[in-house]
Amino acid sequence: MSCRNQMGNLLKVLTCTELEQGPNFFLDFENAQPTEGERKVWNQVNSVLQDSESILTGLQGYKGAGLEIRDAIQNPNDMSLQERAWNSVCPLVIKLKTFYSFSIRLEEALKSLLKSLTCPPLTPTQHLEREQALAKQFAEILHFTLRFDELKMRIPAIQNDFSYYRRTISRNRINNMNLDIENEVNNEMANRMSLFYAEATPMLKTLSTATTNFVSENKTLPLENTTDCLSTMASVCKVMLETPEYSSRFSSKDTLLFCMRVMVGVIILYDHVHPNGAFTKSSKIDMKGCIKVLKDQPVDNVEGLLNALKFTTKHLNDESTPKNIQSMLQ
Repeated sequence: MSCRNQMGNLLKVLTCTELEQGPNFFLDFENAQPTEGERKVWNQVNSVLQDSESILTGLQGYKGAGLEIRDAIQNPNDMSLQERAWNSVCPLVIKLKTFYSFSIRLEEALKSLLKSLTCPPLTPTQHLEREQALAKQFAEILHFTLRFDELKMRIPAIQNDFSYYRRTISRNRINNMNLDIENEVNNEMANRMSLFYAEATPMLKTLSTATTNFVSENKTLPLENTTDCLSTMASVCKVMLETPEYSSRFSSKDTLLFCMRVMVGVIILYDHVHPNGAFTKSSKIDMKGCIKVLKDQPVDNVEGLLNALKFTTKHLNDESTPKNIQSMLQ
């Protein structure tokens, strides 16, 4: 099922009595269509999102060249095994470059959405209410990001393959060998890819950095415009997950997973952008409630998300973070 079809029946009306400082509007993540004012940004972001499923499919089908690499290392004088390993790794490196290049496109799409959803004179809540097609795309980006990173964390072959590629290409360069693949993945690109894949959650790291850069590049925009946009989305997702009246309307378990991923994604972005992070008592995100919602789900569904909160957030281990919240994530 595609990212777009997994968000049916998502966000219904939230009233202020249901959430102490919550939004009071209807976000239709199922049927939202872009207005004329949203169309330009929506088209730009849609051109990126329409490739997201093929990226996930490619990652899911990533098999690695572990056997070929092992044979080549164990038999360094067997040129046929060296060639077999090299010929196995090169197409995989091209695939890894495709994933990395997509992260750059996703970063630009996120910045475009943030600019639209935070610009004055409307408040972030008004933006989310009135520009629901863009809010839906923002959620789709987060959903894709968490899915990508969950898959990547289960594929150690990626870093093994890329390490072998870099070692081999350095050795071959010393031997003055002509390497056609360097036309596709030059040394500068290889360095950037290496940093990207060294991250436990590379796509989320990319979005966190992009959000932080967005704030620093837009100094005239109040920080609260960005953080309120993120905290509002986190609150909405939390209420949808913890309220049976709403969650029972979901047409499939995939929609629950979608909602969980979006909630975790905006928490991590908030934690990176807000000076005090998402975990302090003054945070506009009810972290204790959000973590509880995740812990109430089957372990297999949330293990990757809880790991993302543990290892990708910036302020979890600060002294200002309540100990009970830290212990919930142990």
